[in-house]
Order: sequence, then C-alpha cells, then structure tokens
Amino acid sequence: MGHHFARPALLREAMTHRSAAHKVRGKRVKGSGSNERLEFVGDRVLGLLMAEWLAERFPQEQEGGLGRRLAHLVSQPVLAAIAEAAGLSTALSVAASESRAGVRNRATVLADAMEAAIGALYFDGGIEPARRFVRRAWEAAMVAQAEPPKDAKTGLQEWAQRRGLDLPAYQVAAREGPPHDPIFVIAVTIGEHTGEGRAGSKRAAEQLAAESLLGQLKP
Repeated sequence: MGHHFARPALLREAMTHRSAAHKVRGKRVKGSGSNERLEFVGDRVLGLLMAEWLAERFPQEQEGGLGRRLAHLVSQPVLAAIAEAAGLSTALSVAASESRAGVRNRATVLADAMEAAIGALYFDGGIEPARRFVRRAWEAAMVAQAEPPKDAKTGLQEWAQRRGLDLPAYQVAAREGPPHDPIFVIAVTIGEHTGEGRAGSKRAAEQLAAESLLGQLKP
C-alpha cells in the first residue's frame, strides 16, 4: 500500500475476516477483532476521496454523471479486482473451514478487506496516505472512464426497451453460505436470455446479473 504502519495491529485487524475473529468466553463478539469496523470507516473514506478526485478531474460534469462514475469506481467488482492486485487475498486471515470453502477469493470478502485496509491506512496515517494509495490503485479504472458509465440494470432495461421486449425479470435463484455470511444468487431474464450474479446482498447480485446478461447480448 506504499505506507509503513506505525501501528501494525491496525493492518492485522483489517486483514482479519470475521470467521477468524477473537472469541470471548467461547463466543465471538460481533465485530470484535474482525475487519468490520475498519471496513465501515474505509467505505466512507474511499467515498470522500473518490468524490474529491472526480470533482477535480471532471469540473464541468454535474451530479448525475459524477454519481454514476463514483458508483462504478467503488463497486464490488472494482474493489475486488484492486484487492486481488494488491495481494489481499493471500494476506487475509480466515478460519480454516472458510478457507477450504474458498471464502478468501469471494468478491464480497475481497471488497470488504480493501475497504478495511483503507480504513486502517486512514487511522494510522491520516487522509493524505489514504489519498495517495487510492489515486495510485484506482488510476487505471479512473482513466478508463471516458464517459460516465451506465448502471448495469439501467443499461439492460434500455436494451430491452429499444427492441420492444419485456422488461428484465429478476428473481432469487438460490441463497448460499452460512446465515451470518449469505451469498445471494440472482437470475435475470429477458425472453430466452438469462444472466446470473452472486453477491452478499440482493442489490449487488442484481447488478452483477445484469452485467452478466449485458455481456452476452449483442450491442
């Protein structure tokens, strides 16, 4: 991350999945020892830094376009890709059973770890080290945005409307994983075409399903 931590314990906490968190009297205290609290902070820090950067980079653009850009840049797929590039999947501490299940490679887990790492960076060094890291790690994703991206669900809906088809239909195909860490599987259908998305929330899974189906359809 380009930062020497004065308090390494913060980074260890950021890299601790809740499955590996400490227990008190045999029971895990919610949020205790895991990266959940740092994730909460990192999410807000990332949002602020990204909004600042977008306002600087696109001084003539209005709220709608800036908002779509920001939503894309802090989305789960982008966060997970940056976390993977930074090597967080190998640094993440998870319970042995969860590791065997492949939890450390889940997009939702990687995205959460990335936000937690940013939270740790902010608490250890303040806003400037966090800003330097974000601008370096997100540079390629930022440059790739020539135009404000469309929300995947909106894009899919417009694709169907242009062809006089019924609107996309979303449904929960399955719910996987333990109760404390569910993964929703959402299927979206337009006519005979179907896409699928998996994520830790229904909203995120719907977006991924829409992206999957858009990728299959012709422009």
